[in-house]
Formats: sequence, C-alpha cells, structure tokens
Amino acid sequence: MRATVIHGAGDVRVEQVADAALLEPTDAIVRVSLTCVCGSDLWPYKSMGADEQGQRIGHEFIGVVEETGSAVTGLQRGDLVVSPFTYSDGECEFCRESLHTSCVQGGIWGSPGNDGAQGEAVRVPVADGTLVKLPVEPDDALLPSLLTLADVFPTGHHAAVSAGVRKGDTVAVVGDGAVGVSGVLAASRLGAERIVIMGRHTDRTDLAREFGATDVIPERGAEGVERLRELTGGQGAHAVLECVGTGDSLSMALRLARDGGGVGYVGVPQDGEGVDVREIFMRNVALGGGVCPARAYIEELMPDVLSGKIQPGRVFDHTTDLDGVPEGYRRMADRESLKTLVRP
Repeated sequence: MRATVIHGAGDVRVEQVADAALLEPTDAIVRVSLTCVCGSDLWPYKSMGADEQGQRIGHEFIGVVEETGSAVTGLQRGDLVVSPFTYSDGECEFCRESLHTSCVQGGIWGSPGNDGAQGEAVRVPVADGTLVKLPVEPDDALLPSLLTLADVFPTGHHAAVSAGVRKGDTVAVVGDGAVGVSGVLAASRLGAERIVIMGRHTDRTDLAREFGATDVIPERGAEGVERLRELTGGQGAHAVLECVGTGDSLSMALRLARDGGGVGYVGVPQDGEGVDVREIFMRNVALGGGVCPARAYIEELMPDVLSGKIQPGRVFDHTTDLDGVPEGYRRMADRESLKTLVRP
C-alpha cells in the first residue's frame, strides 16, 4: 500500500510500504477515507534530521473497517469510524480516568511499529477501545468536521477546559493556527462572553471571528499583553489558551491571564525558555493542559457536529489526494494554508 513517509526537514514522500495487517486478536484494519496534516507534523517537517529509512507520519483519520481480529467484539466490517490520534484500550486505570493518552497499552500513530494515518490503510491496535463508530454515510458532507474529532477540535476544547473557561468569561487565545481557531470555537461553545485571538494572519483571524472571537490582537510579547490589558480594564483574561508550543508563547499566555485566572496549554512544547514560575506563584495563575486525551471528548463533542450547531471542519482550506500530501505540507509550512485535508 501507499503511505506518507518523512525523511527529514522538508522531505516528505509518498512511498510503497508494507500492507496493514492484523498482528493481534484485538486489532482491526481500517481503510482510510479522510486524513489530514496537523500543525504538530510541521515541527519535524521543519527540523528533523536526515533519515534515509524515514518514518511514517500522520495521526488523524476516518475510515471503514475492513477486517477485525478474533477478539474484537464492538466493530464489524463496513463500520465507518473515527480514530483519536492515540490508540488506547479503554479499560485500564488511566482510560477509566479519561486519560487515554497514558493508557498502558496505548501509543500514537506513526511511532515505530505503528502505521501512520496519512496512508491508504491503518492497523489499529486495541480497536474496541480506540475507534468510535460514526452514525453517518461514508460520503456525508459532515465528514471533514467529524475528522476534526480525531485531534484538532478536542485539543482546542482541552485547552479551554484546562484553562477553566466558564460562561461569561473573557478568554484570550494565543496562536491563530488550526488549534487556536478551534480553541476559539470551543470557548464560544462553553459560553465565553469575550474571546480575544492573538494572531496576525487575517484569513485565520477572520475565521476565528466567525467561530466566536470578538477581538483580534496582532501584537506579540509585551505589546500584545498591554493591548489585552487595555481591553480588559487592566486585569487580563479569566482564561488563556496557549496553542503554539514555544516558551515565548507560554510566557505570553501566563502574562495575559488575570490574577487567579487559568492557562490551558496544548501547543506541543518545543522549548521552555522565558517561563517565570514565580509569576505563576505570586499571581495565583493556574496552569493546566498537556497532551489532549481526545478519546475522552469525542462522544461529548460529536452531537454538536452532527446537528450542525458547530462546523469545526471549516479549518480545512486545502484538499488534496495522497500524491499531493508533500505539497500540502509545504503550503502549511509557508502559511499558504491553515490545514490540509487528504482524501487518499
């Protein structure tokens, strides 16, 4: 079968790889219908050292179950399913605590020994605990929005929940990528009254406004913090969503928060420089977040997608087939596209 393999910075190729095949009785094989490129995929795309062997990449997909192992009881051939970006058994202590990313049998797509999602098919370990059946037809127009349940929308939601967003709050969102824009949608869904997106790309901040943002601040650093405080009577935001992953963005998020406020950080950390823990301590700013346990949120968020109340799939502004994936990476890295949708 064909799949995407990354060989180093700027070097993404579509290659022939071994067919996805059952290895354990708890496995399922899913033929991929939709996948996409994630903002976190851009970190290795920008910085990975050369690797001639390469590694599989991609971790978000919707597909149709083709085959199941003998121990799989909740799925059958022909089921349309969405997968979170990590697999998990749904039964261990961590899964029961809704922390599926710490599952004792868990892992992530594209890691050594696992298929990447940007390909024609995926072997899914512990399939009963991982996959969620979708109550729509395989050609339903809602599929792009349902695909966001694999990662980007639950991650924005995780940032909002971790920051403690409540009805009537003022919320600041650091980052205008797909996760940041999804965080705006999540904060609006939770009842935030004022949502400020910190971003400077007008096509993205325009979408954020349509998702519920009331204000846009393009300035960064101290200037951006000052602008937000001007908007909030000098206090800052009740909740701040950090959706970038750098030390500078986290430091800025902490300064945007009002005393006693909260920061939910979900940007994949690239460095921790510039973060002053004394400021967190002295102003009683709560810091939460981390890698999103997407599997814990899918059933909660899906009804609003199915009803059309929210349309998180609008983050996809470029669509391609598998051969166009390398170009999709380039477009996203060059800020020509917010998020690339792939139809293998």
